[in-house]
Amino acid sequence: MRIVGLTGSIGMGKSTTARLFAEAGVPVYDADATVHKVYEGEAAPAIEAAFPGTTVDGKVDRSKLSAEVVHDPAAIKRLEAIVHPMLRAYHQKFLEDAERSGAPVAVMDVPLLFETGGDRRVDAVVVVTTSPELQRERILARGTMTNEALDSILARQMPDAEKRKRADFVVDTSHGLDPVRTRIRDILEQVVKMPQRRA
Repeated sequence: MRIVGLTGSIGMGKSTTARLFAEAGVPVYDADATVHKVYEGEAAPAIEAAFPGTTVDGKVDRSKLSAEVVHDPAAIKRLEAIVHPMLRAYHQKFLEDAERSGAPVAVMDVPLLFETGGDRRVDAVVVVTTSPELQRERILARGTMTNEALDSILARQMPDAEKRKRADFVVDTSHGLDPVRTRIRDILEQVVKMPQRRA
């Protein structure tokens, strides 16, 4: 089985691309959804103990937690020490299940793939991209973010040009879904022929 890492900056169309991979019959692991799941379940008591006042009704309140750790690298490290082992267990189980099902390819949808070194644990990397104008327009259209908040998120993410340079495949979501579906078919055909390279 080949493992494909799917990544892309905020507003590039990564979630839509992940959905189209799933539509094509590929098992897709959603790293963000898994974080939500552990924040609402097994991680909550340990996070509350480490960061009192960051849970509500037994679930982590992401905005309270974020306010607590965002400017404190030591706090981020403490949080990661709690959450990462749990996430690794889900990740492992997903890959074992995908392998058992006989899937030729599995996709790991990980927003910070390069930033966390996740690209070393996959056989190929797909980067989702669009123009900076369309990216900004999509995000601001959601109505949940200001220009300033967006700038601060983008500052923490690896620049799109750098991601594209390091990608095995680039998916451009600027022109609607059909070109993306075609591109996904091409990628799946090529990935199965690639040598396994994950560490």
